[in-house]
Amino acid sequence: MSELDDAIENLNAAIKKTQEYQDYEREKDKVGRIPKLKEQIDEFRIRNYEMQNRSDDKELFHKMDEFEQKYEKFRENPLVADFLAAELAFCRMMQMINIRVTESLDFDLTV
Repeated sequence: MSELDDAIENLNAAIKKTQEYQDYEREKDKVGRIPKLKEQIDEFRIRNYEMQNRSDDKELFHKMDEFEQKYEKFRENPLVADFLAAELAFCRMMQMINIRVTESLDFDLTV
C-alpha cells in the first residue's frame, strides 16, 4: 500500500469518528428500517437535487416555492427532519474537507 493509500485510510477512519458521520449513520439506519419512508426520502432528495441544478429555468423561484410547499408536511416528520439535518451536516463537513485539501494544494479551480 502506498503512502497516499495509508493517508486516505487514516482520513476515512478519522471521518468515521466524527459526530457528523456517526449522527448520519444513526439516522440513516433509523430511516432504513422503514423502507417506504426511505423511498419517500430518496424521492425528495432526487427532486431537491434536480431543483437546485436548474440554472436556466426562468420560473425557478416559483418552482422552488411549490417544491417547499409540497414537501412541507413531509419534512415535519421527525425521522425525516433528523435524517436530512444529519445528512446536511455530514455533507458540509465533507465539503469543508474537500475545500481544505484543494486549497492546501494550490489547486486552481477557475474555469
